[in-house]
Amino acid sequence: MRIAIGNDHAAVELKQEIMAYVTELGHEAINFGTDQKESCDYPLYGEKVARAIVSGEADCGILICGTGVGISIAANKVRGIRAAVCSDVTTARLTKEHNDANIIAFGARIVGVELAKDIVRSYLDATFLGGRHEKRVAMLSEINA
Repeated sequence: MRIAIGNDHAAVELKQEIMAYVTELGHEAINFGTDQKESCDYPLYGEKVARAIVSGEADCGILICGTGVGISIAANKVRGIRAAVCSDVTTARLTKEHNDANIIAFGARIVGVELAKDIVRSYLDATFLGGRHEKRVAMLSEINA
């Protein structure tokens, strides 16, 4: 799987850990984030990851900023994106199973490295359940129209 990863200055170190972890799991990690610790604008990186997914360049995405909130809001502005902030493994699993989220986000100031890895693993191991959830995901898509 090709996974687009984006981050701002608050998450440079955690992004590096997550990229290595994603690769260790057998996936391709595509870096769309900054590698500099100087202050930068997270919306740029949220949009880059979102557009990579919509274009088919990546299958899904991981976004990291201070809290995960701002960068996920930016990604959700792109039509066809369903990004969810996850600070625990249950939310990461359910956002894929129930919402067919194509991006997860978390905060470098909120979760540590090991929890971040667990969140990523939970999300990547999950599968959209379809069924009753398909109608709701279709309703979300209609809101973008």
